[in-house]
Amino acid sequence: MNFEISDNLKMIAETAKDFAEKNIRPHIMDWDESQHFPVELFHQLGEMGFMGIVVPEEYGGSGLSYHEYVAIVDEISQVDPSIGLSVAAHNSLCTNHILEFGNEEQKKKWLPQLASGKVIGAWGLTEHNTGSDAGGMSTTAVKDGDDWIINGAKNFITHAISGDIAVVMTRTGEKGAPNNATAFVLEKGMEGFSSGKKENKLGMRASETAELIFDNVRVPDSHRLGEVGEGFKQALKVLDGGRISIAALSLGIAKGAYKAALKYAKERHQFGKPIADFQAINFKLADMATEIEASELLIQKASYLKNNKQKMTREGAMAKLYASEACVKIANDAVQIFGGYGYTKDFPAEKYYRDSKLCTIGEGTSEIQKLVIGRDITK
Repeated sequence: MNFEISDNLKMIAETAKDFAEKNIRPHIMDWDESQHFPVELFHQLGEMGFMGIVVPEEYGGSGLSYHEYVAIVDEISQVDPSIGLSVAAHNSLCTNHILEFGNEEQKKKWLPQLASGKVIGAWGLTEHNTGSDAGGMSTTAVKDGDDWIINGAKNFITHAISGDIAVVMTRTGEKGAPNNATAFVLEKGMEGFSSGKKENKLGMRASETAELIFDNVRVPDSHRLGEVGEGFKQALKVLDGGRISIAALSLGIAKGAYKAALKYAKERHQFGKPIADFQAINFKLADMATEIEASELLIQKASYLKNNKQKMTREGAMAKLYASEACVKIANDAVQIFGGYGYTKDFPAEKYYRDSKLCTIGEGTSEIQKLVIGRDITK
């Protein structure tokens, strides 16, 4: 691996940072308090090339690598993790699923719209009774002539209400049977396709999360991604890349919390000196900095493998597991360093703390990451 940071990568990271400072930071708490999903912001992000980061230029994307992708999500998440989460979900899940498994006609139809930010993407796998056990999903697709009829519901779906295009996993075989899932692209406006309850969340409140509902939705076979029965295999491969994005999101949260805590520890004086000079605080800061560095190295290795089309299931899971758990610990320590002020919304630590927990749950819990890693090292 090459640890040198290219001028292009630095420029892209700086561009993302400047955009976030100008267009996101002034609105953080307003969006958080009201759970406002700023659709117009994502149109702007599309104009910046941040809604189709790894999509090739021939399909309207930026044609960048996972290193640039990580840098963009990292910089945005340092300012507001909610927006970083939505950028990650749009790029890694919906858009990447079509990029990886769509045919040429499907890529040309949907990728330019998604990459431009003119439409926002959603991705549906999780259901009310099937979270980690996604193979037991209840949403079905039944063949009817040249179409498919889809019934069921998905929950905890990012952009379920505001999204225009959704890649949805359905069951096309018996529960528990091998190769029983198939992926379809659904478009808002299809009869019977609607959104349900919006979740009132602990954190990530400016990133929209809600249900997708399918009531006899008729979908043309031309909207099927890949072969019948390949949906779950596709989803697992999409999640491999998605783990890098959640790790990058975690990294941004960790950096944001650490920088805020470090600044405060240098400015806050007790007993005649900055609290950063006290060993109890100094050691917390040292642990935070070390865990951020370790997270970044794991993420860069997984990104390197992904860029070079090498197997990275274990490395992606390790990066996601470590970075997400580290960001929760770092955000917790940031609150502690701020003391009583850390518990108030007038200071940034409490929001990083609330936002961090999602990273150990979304796109595969920490327990599932350990399962993936354990199976890989013992097979």
